[in-house]
Amino acid sequence: MKNINNGWFPCILLLLWCLVHSGIAIDPFSQSDSLKTECVMKPPRSRETQGLLQFSRSVQDDSDEEWKIDEHGVIREMAQRIQLHQGNIYSFSAWVKLREGNKKKVRVVFKKENGRLVHGGEVRVKQGCWSLLKGGIVPDVSGLVDIFFESDDKEAEISVSNVSLKQFSKDEWKLKQDQIIEKIRKSKVRFEVTYQNKTAVKGAVISVEQTKPSFLLGCGMNFRILQSQGYREWFASRFKITSFTNEMKWYTTEKVRGQENYTLADSMLNFAEDNGILVRGHTVLWDDPIMQSSWVQKIEDPNDLMNVTLNRINSVITRYKGKLTGWDVVNENVHWDYFEKMLGANASSSFYNLAFKLDPDVILFVNEYNTIENRMEVTATPVKVIEKMEEILAYQGNINIKGAIGAQGHFSPTQPNLPYMRSALDTLGSLGLPVWLTEVDMPKCPNQAKYIEDILREAYSHPAVKGIIIFAGPEVSGFDKLTLADKDFNNTETGDVIDKLLKEWQQKSSEIPKIFVEDSKEVSLSHGHYNVNVSHPWMKNLSTSLSLEVTKEKGQHQVVRVVINA
Repeated sequence: MKNINNGWFPCILLLLWCLVHSGIAIDPFSQSDSLKTECVMKPPRSRETQGLLQFSRSVQDDSDEEWKIDEHGVIREMAQRIQLHQGNIYSFSAWVKLREGNKKKVRVVFKKENGRLVHGGEVRVKQGCWSLLKGGIVPDVSGLVDIFFESDDKEAEISVSNVSLKQFSKDEWKLKQDQIIEKIRKSKVRFEVTYQNKTAVKGAVISVEQTKPSFLLGCGMNFRILQSQGYREWFASRFKITSFTNEMKWYTTEKVRGQENYTLADSMLNFAEDNGILVRGHTVLWDDPIMQSSWVQKIEDPNDLMNVTLNRINSVITRYKGKLTGWDVVNENVHWDYFEKMLGANASSSFYNLAFKLDPDVILFVNEYNTIENRMEVTATPVKVIEKMEEILAYQGNINIKGAIGAQGHFSPTQPNLPYMRSALDTLGSLGLPVWLTEVDMPKCPNQAKYIEDILREAYSHPAVKGIIIFAGPEVSGFDKLTLADKDFNNTETGDVIDKLLKEWQQKSSEIPKIFVEDSKEVSLSHGHYNVNVSHPWMKNLSTSLSLEVTKEKGQHQVVRVVINA
């Protein structure tokens, strides 16, 4: 790939096609069943044509034509040059399969006029059946781009079918997000109020109050929260889930060998519990060699390292058993392999096994960076992250682990590539495990508030994502990237965005209109727990209350029947 990075691309360019016409496209907002089955015998067809930029080359399942990877890892003959326009969002899809071999990774790459490469998405491909490659690009300038495929395997021979690029305006993309949110995060609820003889109670009025949202937008916290009453009040008034930045990490709790000190973590956990804030554990171990305590780094004997590591796992998980919603067990163990090099290839998997035995009910995460946010990443790509989780689950005794995927989300201060992010979440969600964004932040930039809102809405509109934690706070907290409030706790522009999303995603009772039973109307409720109160304007003794849980599992339309004893 050295020559390509220098701007030289030895490929045969095909005819420029910028016409919108009939063709086959995959809706980027549909989580295709192929992502879970990974491979289908024949690519399904779609009638989706609006906004479609259809390429002139498409190989059908029964075709003998194939493309070979050249010495640079690129399919030379399968390329396309096309005009993209700044301000639009382009989703890409193609069906690919191997002619021979098994489980190779194939990527789509966009090469801009300045020579810069944008990796648009990747898929794990098998022999003899088709896998769906999804992704896309959000161009920062208008211009021509070359679209081509590449693979790490120089010997790969693949077939490509139904290659398409679909154009969205930002308003169209937002509309699709909102439609998906209505489908996956809300349900329509209709209330029926009757007497015991099943006759309707005319004039009954229903008020609904959400007590616990199903989806949580949380925020990280650090030790400074113990030093500032204003910080504590600011935090507790907004967030219902958190993770600690450093206070649970090994290098904080055991700075000197054999001298454990959990004072900070314990105090922060007490604050969280007192205010009904859930805590996600971060982190038992860290696979980055430079993120070990100095005394750990000096250990050369593998047996000695194993002993202190097992002591660490036992100590921290036992201490907080039953108090946390999840644990990052071996942080960033796709990027790094400190414990694997020192203790053997199965080190991470064995540590997950021990964590599971110590606390079988807690969710155990693989937590990685650059997985959804950096399209140039080659180490912790979405495919490699799910392969790591598969490796952990395949280890003896790990089959019943409650696993999850953590995508940290340290975004660069530029327009986020939403279709790439969406395709990455598709891949991470293909195992059927919950996906969380765990450390979302972005350096300060003029459009930070807008970009952060784009990122969070993209995650919220994806069915695999079960929660989000941002690494942010008021100025006093020391979070110098996502600063949400100034020294007087007045919101920044980004802080206004977070408050807006909290209000939008966690329905307040003031936002749910009173329901008059005669209307027989459905009300749209976000998934979560509610208190329901039934009253009557002139029958004071006619009232009752009940608890209600609205979930996706109960269907898009739910009927709640209330029987009045009167």
